[in-house]
Amino acid sequence: MDRDAICAQLAQHVIALRHAGRSSLAELPDVHLIYSDASCGRTPVMYKPGVVILFQGRKVGYIGTTTFNYDTTKYLMLTIPLPFECETFATPEKPLAGMKIHVDMLKLQDLLIELGEDDHFHPKPQPQGIHSSFLTEEMLSATERLLKVMKSAREARVLGPNIIREILYYVLTGPCGGALLSLVSRHTQFSQIARALKYIENHYTDNLSVEQLAGEVNMSISAFHHNFKAITSTSPLQYLKSYRLHQARIIMLQQGLKANTAAMRVGYESASQFSREFKRYFGVTPGEDMMRIRLPG
Repeated sequence: MDRDAICAQLAQHVIALRHAGRSSLAELPDVHLIYSDASCGRTPVMYKPGVVILFQGRKVGYIGTTTFNYDTTKYLMLTIPLPFECETFATPEKPLAGMKIHVDMLKLQDLLIELGEDDHFHPKPQPQGIHSSFLTEEMLSATERLLKVMKSAREARVLGPNIIREILYYVLTGPCGGALLSLVSRHTQFSQIARALKYIENHYTDNLSVEQLAGEVNMSISAFHHNFKAITSTSPLQYLKSYRLHQARIIMLQQGLKANTAAMRVGYESASQFSREFKRYFGVTPGEDMMRIRLPG
C-alpha cells in the first residue's frame, strides 16, 4: 500500500473514532484526535506543546514573518504554548483528520537517559518554539499502529504508551530533535523563557509586568525582552494579552459565561477594553464569536 493510501486509511480511522465520541481517550490522555469538515481562514490560535500529525487535509501556520505548512507529508512540533495564526483547508468530503501527541517531560527525560552517550545522537538545542519536518515512513508506521490500538480500551492502555514513546524517539532523533532537547536543557535562554511562559500560565490573571517576569527567571529586562521575542516572535506583554484573550474565549465557550464576566476572570479591569481587544485580535466581537462557534454547520 502506498503512502497516500495509508494516510487515507488512517484518516478514516480518525473519523470513525471521532464519530464514536472518542476525541480524547481516557486510556491515552496524551493523544488527542484532530478533525474538521470545513475550511477556516487565517485565525489566531494558541496550541499547547506537542506533535501534530495530519493524515488528511492541511494547515498553514503564520508566526511573525515565518510560514509553516503541515499536511500528510510534514508534522508540526511545538515546544512551548505559542500564539500564532492558522489557516485550515478541509471539506465535508475530505475533512481534516489527524492527531496531536502531548510531550510528557518525564517520559522524554527517560528516553534521553536511555539514549545515554550515543555517539550518533548529538542534536543541537533549537531556540524556537515551533518547527515542522517531514513525516518519515517510520513515524507514519508507528502512528498507524497507535490508531489501531486505540480501537480497544485495553490495547490502548497497555500498548499505546510504548508506541507514543517510539514516535517521540523518531522526533528526538530527527530534524526536530534539538527542539525537544531544548525542553529539558537547563540553564539555557530557551529554558528561562519557557519558565517565564509557565509562570504566565499560572499567574495570567495577576497584574504582571515585564520587570516581574524577567526577575522570575533571573534575566535583565533587556535580555529577557530580546530572548522572549526571539523565541515567541512577540513581546512579553503582547503574549500575555493573547494568552488572556484565548483563555477568556475558552471560558465563554465551555462555561457559557458572558463577555464581561470572562473579562474579569482573566484579569481585565475593563469589560469594554476586553471587547475592543478581543475584536481587534479575533476579528469579531465576543458575542459574534460564540454565535459562530455554536451554530451548526
